[in-house]
Amino acid sequence: MSKREKQAIGQQILAAFRAAGAEEVAPDLLLPAETLLDLYGEDIRARAYVTQDPIRGEVMLRPDFTVPVVQMHMQNGAEPARYCYLGEVFRKQDQGELQPEHPRDNEYLQAGFELFARDAEADAEVFALFHSLLAPLGLRASMGDMDLLMDAVRALPLSGARRAALLHHIWRPRRFARLLARFSGQPEPRNFSQPIAPWSGLRGREEMQRRIDRLQADAGELPLPAIWVARLERLFAIDAPAPEALRQLRELAAEIPDISEAVERLGRNLALLAARGIDTDGIRFDASHGRHTMEYYDGMTFSFVAEGHADWPPVATGGRYDALAAVLGQGRAIPAVGGIIRPGLVHELGGLA
Repeated sequence: MSKREKQAIGQQILAAFRAAGAEEVAPDLLLPAETLLDLYGEDIRARAYVTQDPIRGEVMLRPDFTVPVVQMHMQNGAEPARYCYLGEVFRKQDQGELQPEHPRDNEYLQAGFELFARDAEADAEVFALFHSLLAPLGLRASMGDMDLLMDAVRALPLSGARRAALLHHIWRPRRFARLLARFSGQPEPRNFSQPIAPWSGLRGREEMQRRIDRLQADAGELPLPAIWVARLERLFAIDAPAPEALRQLRELAAEIPDISEAVERLGRNLALLAARGIDTDGIRFDASHGRHTMEYYDGMTFSFVAEGHADWPPVATGGRYDALAAVLGQGRAIPAVGGIIRPGLVHELGGLA
């Protein structure tokens, strides 16, 4: 497949986004590494290309469009605002020790749409736009809600430090599971002997002492009751057609009242989608859906996947990222939701009608 063919599909998608009221923007290809590292921590290095510029310092090849679009909007954008874009992003692919038969591209084209608005229908608007545009491809639509999961974690009868640790790793399911197992057991006492060697390393003495104090305080924590672990696992395991998932979530909200608001918001979003002519029975709600995406999503998430192509990434993904907009806004905040489509995969499926 040639780049010209991918670009043609990308331009078709871009035209649809412009028709939906979006202004086309073109963020920089090289982004300051400091901003991305502050947002995602050192883990971003495992999937981004990092290089050194003699004047700008450490920079990254654009791993995603959302961060630069949010920065641009927060500097001079009015609200509400809709933006669209088309261009390459660059991601390292963790292939393990064996080279796969069909490796994913490290550089690929993205077409995207971002909406900044305080409109209660924004989630439904963006999902419906992608659903309508991709309808000719017969993709499987899935959605989730990260706020639902985070509200459940915040409801756990744990110390603030333990809840913060779980929330920090909620996008890393294996680490999260290990932490949850540790917090459910009896903590082992920690003994830190006074070192006789000179202090050395990248972390300062005060920072290390704070870490030691936290670990010692953690040893006095009571284990998380098994019933709360079971409730959380039931929540993470919900995966059903959206109306059935909503029914299961409402039942679970009787045991975890803190998720009630997020559950009812899901109900409203499904009603709004139905009002736009979308069959919500055809949407899969997977409670753990957003846990395998970039860490900035904190509300609704969605994806459109090609059936019969298990080795492909999603053709389209997106979601709500209010917290990211607040962080990058440096005191300003506006709700934001958006998504991207991979024109290359759309072309391989035969293109749009």
